[in-house]
Amino acid sequence: MRILLFYQYFGTPKGSWSTRIYELSMRWVNEGHKVTVVTSPYEKSDIKSSGFISHQEIDGIKLIVINSADSNKNSFIVRVMKAILFSLVSVWYSLTSKYDICLASSGPITIGLPMILAKKIRNKKTVFEVRDLWPAGAIELNLLKSGFQKKLALWFEKSCYKNADLIVTASIGQKRHIASRTLNKRIEVVPNASDLDLFGGNVTGQLPSWTTDKILLTHIGSLGLIHNIDYWMNIAEEISKIDVKKQVLMVFIGDGADKERLLQHKEKMNLTNILFLGLKPKIELPIWVQNSHATLFATLDNPVQSTCSPNKIFDSFAASRPIIQTTKGWIKDLVDQHNCGINIDLDRPKDAARNIMDFVMDKERVRVAGENAYFLAENEFNRDKLASTYLTYLESIVNE
Repeated sequence: MRILLFYQYFGTPKGSWSTRIYELSMRWVNEGHKVTVVTSPYEKSDIKSSGFISHQEIDGIKLIVINSADSNKNSFIVRVMKAILFSLVSVWYSLTSKYDICLASSGPITIGLPMILAKKIRNKKTVFEVRDLWPAGAIELNLLKSGFQKKLALWFEKSCYKNADLIVTASIGQKRHIASRTLNKRIEVVPNASDLDLFGGNVTGQLPSWTTDKILLTHIGSLGLIHNIDYWMNIAEEISKIDVKKQVLMVFIGDGADKERLLQHKEKMNLTNILFLGLKPKIELPIWVQNSHATLFATLDNPVQSTCSPNKIFDSFAASRPIIQTTKGWIKDLVDQHNCGINIDLDRPKDAARNIMDFVMDKERVRVAGENAYFLAENEFNRDKLASTYLTYLESIVNE
């Protein structure tokens, strides 16, 4: 089977970004299928471009790299223009390449354009993958302000769903959201996966001396609007009031538009229990996660963000580490049902800080939650199993 895949943020573990598409594609290639990914050199990935368009190959995956890179440090309008340029150029490959099935992985929602034309003009089998709910997320965050912008975005989203033979979402919450607005469409859930090979294996090396005897709480990921790092700053302040022995240290690994502002806030509040380490390649992250008591995940308090499927929680599970999280959707239910961490309230940082302290100081409770997390990684979020399931869905569409 020949798979043509449009995804703007492709990267491998050598970079500092999600490797979902790389891991899936590599496994499909190993099964004997041909995968071509049309992508761009996102600043947090390890993919580079030698010119406006370059052709590369990584682990049997053919890459077409369009140099229209996104960055969350750019203004919203710049990001939109780059996404549109990427999609317009991508159309050439959807109309001229040889393939059996076209898969577009969103966001941004503009990635659906080459898939739509693959269906309308060439009548190809098509899959629209939803990693984030757009434009619902942009509307909720007031990034799309005018009525015209919202109507145009919603019309285009509907067109993406209409022209897809299969819709794949990264969470059950996303599936429910789309199913309530899209009748008679096949929708399957393939969540992000736990990287057992990387995060679950034995790691070598040593953490810096300043981590000795500290209770590490690690956050890995972007430092932007939706990641609500300000909430963790408030938590750090509250913990500093009750952590008499100064044991808890919150470590943030990543970069983003809010980094400088957060550093200034840290200095202003004299928060010595929180550190920002900047970006690190994914291959350097396991030692931090494995030596943490738990990992952190928060987002803004809105319905769309509660449907998200963040890579960081699955890697935490692979490392046998529980999560401390704030969402009110499917992840909250997962924590409640499987005792793989704790849920805390965005509206009550004082209570949340006390709950965190009670949790991390209870070694047995942390151990049990970590074991439950690893069970989920091996079973529900096993990358090999999910890649195989996804491939079965693609084959069923091609063979219809």
